[in-house]
Amino acid sequence: MADTPVSDRPTRRRYGIFLAPFHPVDEDPTMAMQRDLELIDHLDALGYDEAWIGEHHSAGYEIIASPELFIAAAAERTRRIAFGTGVISLPYHNPLMVADRIIQLDHMTRGRIMLGVGPGLLPSDAFMLGIDVGRQRDMMIESLEAIIDLMDGKTVTKKTDWFNLQNARCQLLPYTRPRPEICVASSITPSGGRAAGRYGLGMLCVAATTTEGYDVLGENWKIACEFAAERDATMDRSCLRLVGPMHLAETREQAFANVQFGLRKWVDYFSTINPMAAGQDMSGDPIEGMIESGRAVIGTPDDAIAMIERLDKQSGGFGCFLQLAHNWADTQPTRRSYELFSRYVIPHFERANQTRTESLQWASDNGEEFIGAAMTAAMSMFQKHHAEQAARSEKNASEKK
Repeated sequence: MADTPVSDRPTRRRYGIFLAPFHPVDEDPTMAMQRDLELIDHLDALGYDEAWIGEHHSAGYEIIASPELFIAAAAERTRRIAFGTGVISLPYHNPLMVADRIIQLDHMTRGRIMLGVGPGLLPSDAFMLGIDVGRQRDMMIESLEAIIDLMDGKTVTKKTDWFNLQNARCQLLPYTRPRPEICVASSITPSGGRAAGRYGLGMLCVAATTTEGYDVLGENWKIACEFAAERDATMDRSCLRLVGPMHLAETREQAFANVQFGLRKWVDYFSTINPMAAGQDMSGDPIEGMIESGRAVIGTPDDAIAMIERLDKQSGGFGCFLQLAHNWADTQPTRRSYELFSRYVIPHFERANQTRTESLQWASDNGEEFIGAAMTAAMSMFQKHHAEQAARSEKNASEKK
């Protein structure tokens, strides 16, 4: 095999998690949040690149209301992992407040922050705030335009039917120049791709492994590219992130046993509350349904590799894979699952062991020659030693005379 020049090697893919989070209503929420922080510690130690933290305000399961607060705490406990808001629901916030908080986090984390935005997923959140669900995507764009200008150091005067900025400006420029990466949530509709292309944003495909989300991966990227072309720009696939659920163990049987802990609770919640489950029949055996639909991996590192290869082919290539954090298994099997992914799945795609394997093969192929040389050297040493001993004995005998 010919050597691949360093300059021609593909950019390293990144890996992380998307932490909504999902916590059943029968367990202590304080302990659940603490486990989330400890999980981020674990991922940082394993070398994961990114952690995206969600924002939700109803339905009891997804209990982080402020991703910024969680990120501030997690960043103080970690060394290198980057954090994204996954996502801030822009219609719920004044855009100046969003820009200010992200810039502050950018400084506090020394550049380890990314801004993920979306219209808001749970309709129950919007209902509590008196927001017309049909207006949420338009509201997101109105806010996003203001946030981009504010983070770029511009003064913004903009009035809509839900916010009014008058000579608004951020006190600080971002720590990251020109500004932290901004990503927009993309599920099934073309709205995420349109916004990504129009404003030069990354895409966070939160439904990449669902049947509907998988089918439109290529189409939504095409839409983004078309909108980017209208401003004479191109989309960067390294900023395309795909999200999918996994639980790994040494064997499929062990993985199946592990997820008996919490998979059924998650399915019951997700199928009745989350709009992304609309139209899906999730009433049967949850393990069988997840695997047969291709929605999730419940199995071994080899199964995880196969899923990512399918996503790579379907999407045309992407820059980051995020495991959906789901708590299907108890704490220790969950931590083990992330470790197995780090030990065996990431090295496969990064070809981390390619040169090691080639070196082992080279040593094996030439083993007879190498071992023979080593044995010859050893015999030579014995002969040299015996000759020196004989000479020394002869000299001693001569001196005694």
